Amino acid sequence: MVEELTAPSTAGQSLAATHVDVMAAMCLAAGLAVGYLWRGPQAIAPSPKPSAAVASPSSLPHAGGVHTPTLEEMKQAADKQASPLLEKLKGDANNSALLTQVGAIYHASHQFKEASAYYEKAVQVDPGNVGLRNKLASSLYRSGDVEGAIAQLKQALRHDPKDANSLFNLGMIRLQGKGDGKGAVAAWQQLLKSNPQLSDDRKAEVQKLMANVLTTLSSQNGMEGARKP
Repeated sequence: MVEELTAPSTAGQSLAATHVDVMAAMCLAAGLAVGYLWRGPQAIAPSPKPSAAVASPSSLPHAGGVHTPTLEEMKQAADKQASPLLEKLKGDANNSALLTQVGAIYHASHQFKEASAYYEKAVQVDPGNVGLRNKLASSLYRSGDVEGAIAQLKQALRHDPKDANSLFNLGMIRLQGKGDGKGAVAAWQQLLKSNPQLSDDRKAEVQKLMANVLTTLSSQNGMEGARKP
């Protein structure tokens, strides 16, 4: 489940990108994996490089060994699995449940653009569904559309400003996708403030994550100050 995240890398941001990668690794090691703390497999996870072959839980046999399916092979399998649902959609195009099922099939097969398209149609039918917007944000983020994912989470928070999953995911995307530690901490502070009912262990995980990011930001500020004449 742990996948490498490529943080934004532009001139002058290499140090920040390194720290973001470290933070992402710490999050995954802690078992958070962007939203898993709150609602399980619908939540957002770091995006792999689109051109890379992706490991699947069910590897295909190949020449007496183990064959890791390519993205194209995974797409073919997803197309086959989604086919009967797509037939149903021909007569019921605005069925949000069917659209969501198709989106989930493509998302699980790492066909994130296709998943996004079906989740977006489902959201158009059911715009107030906060969980569905989180799923759309997940696919958008993993397809490389960081801004689109953030926009969906912000829209989810307009419907439910206290939604813990949306706030947690927003913080993770700001951290991992944009290198915005301050924005991530702000989202998690709002999460803790608006969800006092969270269990102690979940609060502790978020607080630990915030502390790590704040330590990194402090270190960055200290290094920048040392460079000034």
